[in-house]
Parts: sequence; structure tokens; C-alpha cells
Amino acid sequence: MPIDRRNFIASAAAAGALTAAPAIHGAQKNATYRTALIGSGWWGMNILREAVASQRVKVVAICDVDEDKRDLAAEEIEDLCGDQAKTYGDFRQMLDREEIDIVIIATPDHWHALNAIAALEKGCHVFVEKPTGHTIGESRAMVDVAQATGRIVQVGLHRRIGPHHVAANQFLRDGNVGTIGAVRMFVNSRGGPERPSRNSEPPETLDWDMYCGPAPLRPFNRKIHPGGFRHFLDFANGTLGDWGVHWLDQMLMWSEEKSPKSVYSTGGRPVFGPAVLSESEQTTDAPDSQVAVYQFESFTATWEHRKFAGHGPERHNVGCYFYGDRGTLHIGWRDGWTFYPSDSKKAIQHQDAQLQEPDGHNMQLLWADFLQAIESGKQPACSALIGHQATNLSLLGMLSLKLGRSIAWDGETETIPGDEEANRLLRREYRGPWQYPS
Repeated sequence: MPIDRRNFIASAAAAGALTAAPAIHGAQKNATYRTALIGSGWWGMNILREAVASQRVKVVAICDVDEDKRDLAAEEIEDLCGDQAKTYGDFRQMLDREEIDIVIIATPDHWHALNAIAALEKGCHVFVEKPTGHTIGESRAMVDVAQATGRIVQVGLHRRIGPHHVAANQFLRDGNVGTIGAVRMFVNSRGGPERPSRNSEPPETLDWDMYCGPAPLRPFNRKIHPGGFRHFLDFANGTLGDWGVHWLDQMLMWSEEKSPKSVYSTGGRPVFGPAVLSESEQTTDAPDSQVAVYQFESFTATWEHRKFAGHGPERHNVGCYFYGDRGTLHIGWRDGWTFYPSDSKKAIQHQDAQLQEPDGHNMQLLWADFLQAIESGKQPACSALIGHQATNLSLLGMLSLKLGRSIAWDGETETIPGDEEANRLLRREYRGPWQYPS
């Protein structure tokens, strides 16, 4: 599949031309935005439904490598609001043929940066799911192109805008927890040994080569599609790259330090068992348990996850603990936030979660913030840079895990000083005709 490198790489000339281009149609207040979706699975459709509910969009196109999914999505949108969206299997064709103001991206992680960069270079605003890249170099390229084109990028870090998360952050900033020396982020769930699943031919309606895209072309397996890609390291970065990004971002929301001095991570598959990949069968290959330690100038942060044992005797199974000299604050999901004073004579303080049901996410607020940013020209709550900073932390943890040792980190240059082996892992080789963004 030949590809024109210029569709993906933000050259100085292209960036300058786009920066000087007139504002796209529909940028005025209360406009209707011509909107397209890339990746029409469960979460992509959740976002698109929220966009439709705002009554500010006209859905013009839906793109997915799975013909069944994109056709069903188009039918649902027509039933929902009457829009007759055109369907595509290749996002490049969609961007070339359609006039689009907003592109929503909910593809597997290894596509996020390429999809977003292509849309930005076409003059579109972008709503992209986290993480912002499969590697740090991709994520940085997205930030650079967003800045060069002057388009708005909103990253799907919806917890940053959720009411109880915002209130908990204010509680921290008001000094109620005192001097914070440590932050612990975590998620725990149940699980057991993993048995390999048989590989098979991809469904006739699925373009498996395009699904893999720049990633290695591994055998098709229904554990990967639909929905299981997050635990295959060719396409994503496991639990740390999925759940971890949200809670690392909660820490960054509080901290004035946006990058650590060093990172160390360890973990593996002691319960799931060794990863299997053969011509006949495969398992996932992401760690079933992992610890990552981030050393900042003024505090230490840790990420922990395990996909076995449940939460056991612990009070909470997901969230962040902020440990200060006045007590401990837990920011959670459905359990809101709770402050446990170090002085046992003082009362525990709590605020219930304020969530948009039935899925428990605040996508309505995030979408409204996105439209407001487009109309005001101001950066949204979860800009490309904010998403990049949280993504970096998760990817640095995975990078240390792959190396089996700690790494230093220079947040200004986004390099690993004096470590050629580690710096090579800030990017990866792309397959076939696909070109890594620079």
C-alpha cells in the first residue's frame, strides 16, 4: 500500500502553510461542525454519540478497517440524528475526499499519532483518545504538528475535567494534605492463568493488514480484535498505557513538576504465564503485574497494577493516594475522593463521585470543553501537550520494564542522557510503507 510521506510528516513548509491558512468553516460560536470518526468500536461510538447529543455536529463520515462495524455505526447515526455518513476503510481516502472540521480518533493506540497528524495537516481539529502515542517520539510529533497548525487537540483524559477530580485537586492545592512526599497510583482486578487462543483467518469484512498498519503483521486472533489490543504490546502498552495514563495525569494535574528525573519499572506475568506467539496460537503479552517508580525533585511517585487477587483487604481498587504530613487523600473513580487525616481525632472528609451514567465517565463535559476551545482559540482542558506529558510517564515505565533497569530522563530535551540503548526505544521501526513521524 503506497503512501505519500507528506500526508503524515509535518514539514516546515506544510506547517507554515497551515498556520497561515484561514480559519476552517464552522469555527464561529454555535456553529455546526462537520465531524468524522476514525475507529467505530465501543468507545469511539460513545464519543460520537456525545458529539451528536451536543446538537453541534453533522456526522459526515465514519472510518473503520472493520466493514461490519463501520456500517453498523453509520446505521446507528442515521437512526439517531438522520445524518447519512459516508463510510471508509482507509482514513487517508476519507480525509482527501470529505470536507471535515472535527475528527474523532478512537483507534488502537499504535494508530493515534498517525491518524491525528494526518487530520491536523488537513486543517481539522482533533479529539483523540489517550495515550497520544505508542512511543514517545510519535506523541511528541503530534504535539509539534498541533502547535504548528494552530488546530485544537483534545485528549480523552476525561478524569481531568470530572467534578470530584477537580474538587480533590483543589483540596490538595489548598494545602489540606500538607507537604506531599509520595504519590501512589494503582489499579487491581481479578484474574488467573491465561491459556493460548487459536489463531484464525481474519473475518472477510476486516482489513487485517490495515489494522496492523505500522505495527508488525502478527497472526489474527480474536483476543486482539475486537477490543483486546490493549494487552498486546505491538498495538498498545498494557495496563500502564491504558489505565495508568489517567491516574498519572491526576498526579500531573496537582504537581508543578511535569517530568521525573528517573524511572524504574519491574513486573511480568507470574500468574498469566509466559507470553505465547506462534503460527497456530497466541496469548496477550502485557504484564499481569507491574510497579513503576518515578523520582521527581520533591516527591516520589509509584504506579502499581495487578490483574489477579482483586483488591482484597484494601479500601479501594483504583485511583491515587497522595501522602502528606497532614494525612492521606485518595482520589478514586466511582468512590469519589476521601481524606484520611493523620490525626485520628479529626473526622474523615469525603465527596461522592459526580459521574455521567451509565458508563461513569464525564464525556459530556469534555466534549463541551473541546467545542469551547475551538471557538475561543484557547487550549482545552486536555490539550495535546497535557496528554503527551501523561503518556510520556506511562511509556517511560514500559521502556524501563523492557530494558530491565532504571533510566534517567531529561524532560526538557525528552531524551535519556548518555544512554543510546534506551534512546532507541523512544521510537520504533515501522512496517512496510508506513513512515515514522518526525
